[in-house]
Amino acid sequence: MDTSLNTITVTLDDGSEIRCAAGTPVCAILPQRRSPEGLDYIAALVNNDAVSTTYPVEVDSKITLLTRGDSDAFQIYRRSVCFLLAKAVKEQFPEARFAIEHSLGSGFYCSFEMSGKAGLCEERLQSLDKHMRAIVERDIPIERRKIAFTEVVRRFEQEKQWDKYNLLRFSNPPKVATCWCENFSDLDHGPLAPSTGSLTLFKLISYAPGFVLQVPERENPKELPPFEPQPQLFQIFKEHKEWGRILGVNTVGRLNEIIANREISDFIKIAEAFHEKKIAQIADHIYGHRDLIKWALIAGPSSSGKTTFAKRLAVQLRVNGLRPVTISVDNYFVSREQTPLDEHGASDFENIETVDLPLFNEHLMRLDKGEEVEVPSFNFEKGYREYRGEKLHIEPDQIVLVEGIHGLNPRLTQSVPPAHKLRIYISALTQLNLDSNNRISTTDNRLVRRMVRDHNFRGNSALATLNMWPSVRRGEKTWIFPFQQGADIAFNSALDYELAVLKPFVEPLLVEIKPHHPQYAEARRLLAFLSSFLGVSDHLVPPTSILREFIGHSSFSY
Repeated sequence: MDTSLNTITVTLDDGSEIRCAAGTPVCAILPQRRSPEGLDYIAALVNNDAVSTTYPVEVDSKITLLTRGDSDAFQIYRRSVCFLLAKAVKEQFPEARFAIEHSLGSGFYCSFEMSGKAGLCEERLQSLDKHMRAIVERDIPIERRKIAFTEVVRRFEQEKQWDKYNLLRFSNPPKVATCWCENFSDLDHGPLAPSTGSLTLFKLISYAPGFVLQVPERENPKELPPFEPQPQLFQIFKEHKEWGRILGVNTVGRLNEIIANREISDFIKIAEAFHEKKIAQIADHIYGHRDLIKWALIAGPSSSGKTTFAKRLAVQLRVNGLRPVTISVDNYFVSREQTPLDEHGASDFENIETVDLPLFNEHLMRLDKGEEVEVPSFNFEKGYREYRGEKLHIEPDQIVLVEGIHGLNPRLTQSVPPAHKLRIYISALTQLNLDSNNRISTTDNRLVRRMVRDHNFRGNSALATLNMWPSVRRGEKTWIFPFQQGADIAFNSALDYELAVLKPFVEPLLVEIKPHHPQYAEARRLLAFLSSFLGVSDHLVPPTSILREFIGHSSFSY
């Protein structure tokens, strides 16, 4: 018998090769547990696909070991700590209603309710923390098991885990991938650490009415960052979550049920009406302070919907009898050759120095005094500003909407008196969960939006968008997020139905990314995440929706 057919070749990062039997787990091929920096290997890239170190290697492969300091494994570490927390809660407080709800700084806000009372006292929180650390100390294996579909559904039905039960309701695979640690199990939403012993760095912090699970940031994987409360963003999350509870839609399973029952049209109308109501309230606030406010500064990260928000706000301001004008910060970009570079020598388009700050502030100061200026227009094809005779003068009954990612940075508008400015921050803070233990990342929501928009309007492939996304994220952390707490008003642009609409647009783009591409692991992760949603036709989306900024056919001009 020719045994060579069952032998594979594994190539390491240093170019060395190892021959082993097909089906050998990654950890057996590469037995070292820690990196030279002293961090546990918790995952690996096998032919650019992110997997657990227990993954059996079946074919000739290139393997890269990953720690929580690597981008692909960083998400695996956070997901694993959430799994650890869910196990500890189930064992210590089996009757509690618990959910990992949304990001808060570098951690996750968690809700907790038991015996009709929300929250955990400090004593119980410390007990939960101690129990988690005891599980880590025991270094219990975390296994991936495939179980018959009917058995998994029966188990969730018996345990009354309706969030997970509903997530499986609109799928019918013969087997379901699950993750197990002793007697605790969960649906497999992606690779986890091979055992609990690697999950050493976390902290539980009281944050009424729940608590925060604090985890390290990828940039500094050896330390926990100081926790910084974000009361304004937390209030938006809380309000949107409560709105979801009122409508009975907090999980993807429930959204799928609405889609399957052909009730999604009404749900879309309600979601859009909620947006319109919030925008109208902001317009009313501006009108009520019209003698003081002359500048509404609209800021937010990439693909948060700033442009459409500004256009819809302008409509609502007209309803109140005001005559808004809009200035796009993009038209004040420096010439392309003057664009600052990042640490890798690439153009840093998130840097505030991409804006000609002296010119922009000179124009703002003159406009604030009632003078006329000639505003530029940036030619993106040629990479420099042009002047086309467009003059601007602000009348007493007019308000200026300034839209751009740096709107809340004081340097952008330092020539304007603070009393004349209203700072508005836009972000897409989704309140939906896959299930109680598995949240939907707000960053993923924006990334999916951007991939669709870049393909539709900028000629960029999903591969190109994924390639630039890490640079965008670094820029946001440096130039946008530090100023979000300075906002006077925050607006949540997320729509609970949008990922169901975006799914048919983005899936064909993601499958074009192949195993030889470095972004393959991220594409696979996003495809797996989107597989939980039923698709919805975009013809149900109103022409004024923020979503139209990304999928097209908006009634606004961009």
